[in-house]
Amino acid sequence: MANSAQSRKRARQGEKRRQHNAGYRSMFRTFVKNLLATIESGDKAKAQEAYTKVTSIIDKTANKGLIHKNKAANQKARLNARIKAMS
Repeated sequence: MANSAQSRKRARQGEKRRQHNAGYRSMFRTFVKNLLATIESGDKAKAQEAYTKVTSIIDKTANKGLIHKNKAANQKARLNARIKAMS
């Protein structure tokens, strides 16, 4: 356990930041999962609309440092390819 006042404060701040990040990470995964479900349903217009929302969320999580920028770019490219592959 933290002994000094400074280390206790850092522990409090770290826990607060962890919970905040967990919420963002959960939202990120939920939006991606919903987009994948939309793609599976076969509605290209809805999938395109959902993709624009997901790209915004992916970029926000990358800018906050929750995921790496390369992972964000890779994920957006893969999701876009799946939408383009829809007939």
